[in-house]
Amino acid sequence: MAVLIWSGIEPKDRMTWVLEVLPAIIGFGLVVWCWFRYPLTPLVYGLILVHAIILMIGGHYTYAEVPFFDTIGDWFSWERNNYDKLGHFAQGFVPAMIARELVLGLGVFARRGWPAFFIVCFCLALSAFYELIEWWVALASGQGAEAFLGTQGYVWDTQSDMAWALSGSILALIILGRWHDRQIKALTLTASSQGDSNA
Repeated sequence: MAVLIWSGIEPKDRMTWVLEVLPAIIGFGLVVWCWFRYPLTPLVYGLILVHAIILMIGGHYTYAEVPFFDTIGDWFSWERNNYDKLGHFAQGFVPAMIARELVLGLGVFARRGWPAFFIVCFCLALSAFYELIEWWVALASGQGAEAFLGTQGYVWDTQSDMAWALSGSILALIILGRWHDRQIKALTLTASSQGDSNA
């Protein structure tokens, strides 16, 4: 909430702020709903928070003008501000773990290899759908969507965004899979023990 309030104080562009922060606000509503009906692991709650903060920072400055990434860009001689690539990496990394929790928790697939394949495909589809939303916003608002799109003149921006999301989803599954399994198991044991005590 503190970051949301800071983000909304004199953002660079108010319409861009609304467009960038809206997914975080919707996500907050879904997290509250899940808290009571389908509790998630601490790992997933933490990742959702980090992703929301990334969105709010991008909303405040616009993704093309986050000051710290201008500084990093000077260090590495980047031709553009790459904060948007962090955002798209998170767009694959975080939803991968949310999808993994739901797919494993609900027992969607019987065979072992299918969950990872489905999750990566889901994250890539989500990224592609977000790129379509950016395109529709650009068509609807004309030049006013430039800050939201954040292409910064890069002709392969859309493809690059999807590649970052794809990379994020794959890395999340590789790096966090075992840790996530332990938390899912602990959450299942807690839920079953509470069910026994209520009975």
